Amino acid sequence: MKQKVQGSLSLLLATVIWGFAFIAQSVGMDLIGPFTFQTVRCLLAVIFLVVCSFFLDRGRCSFSQSLEKWKNPALWKTGLICGVALFVAASLQQVGLVYTDAGKAGFITAMYIVLVPILGLFLGQKVPKIAFFSVALAVVGLYLLSCMGVGEINRGDLLLMGCALAFAVQITCIDRFAVGLDGLRLNCVQSLVVAVLSAPFVAVTETVDLGNLLNCWMPLLFAGVLSMGVAYSLQIVGQKSLEPTTASLIMSLESVFAALGGWWLLKETMTGWELLGCGLVFLAVLISQMPVGFLSRLRSPRKSAPRAQPSK
Repeated sequence: MKQKVQGSLSLLLATVIWGFAFIAQSVGMDLIGPFTFQTVRCLLAVIFLVVCSFFLDRGRCSFSQSLEKWKNPALWKTGLICGVALFVAASLQQVGLVYTDAGKAGFITAMYIVLVPILGLFLGQKVPKIAFFSVALAVVGLYLLSCMGVGEINRGDLLLMGCALAFAVQITCIDRFAVGLDGLRLNCVQSLVVAVLSAPFVAVTETVDLGNLLNCWMPLLFAGVLSMGVAYSLQIVGQKSLEPTTASLIMSLESVFAALGGWWLLKETMTGWELLGCGLVFLAVLISQMPVGFLSRLRSPRKSAPRAQPSK
């Protein structure tokens, strides 16, 4: 139980960081292109994670032993798989945002909470019944929060569905392959893969301006060190003690914290429907954390103890 609580708190902290990273990314997009932003943030994450890995090993093992940990083939294989999935998800999200509004993009992207249990069923995993109810409740909440009254479907929506599937694949791969691996080093490899795959798109589709890059240092630093470096490491650590459907539900709070961050920092207004949506997503996450059988015990009446018969 203690490990589950720690895992849930790790993922909750990650979603807070990701939610505020939406603001950093929004500000950064005003100055530099999406693939430039993605490449630089991932390179910053790699530098940060490499330094952290050696710093955390200090006093525990020698420098050569710390260096030896990077030679684990499973680390690089899993990092490659998760990195490719993460690159596809992030890229489809960036392109999809060109054709659709941010609110609807947030809703469709968060549909990985539906796709994760479906993938789990195909892979033979048992999904608790309460998880399906939590997912349905979260979907309603995310719709109210992100795209109330939006009905038109365009090409951007299809790209974002691909984005949601790629995120679901990344979450599932973390669950299946990250066991026993160093979460910090795994995230470093994953970030390196995203940076390497993003760089060619910068050369082909965007023009890099050094002045704009320097003016964008704060959003890049936040998105690189905290969002990519810290939050994705927390995701890997948190998922080790949670089943993937529950983990994806907690991660869906990213949309809630993004909306709350926009209200707090950017002075954006929130309607009553959006506040209700936030509440429903929070409720869905709380329900998903209940022990198995808890609701059934509430529904079933307690049997009173038999009344003692008077002695003759």
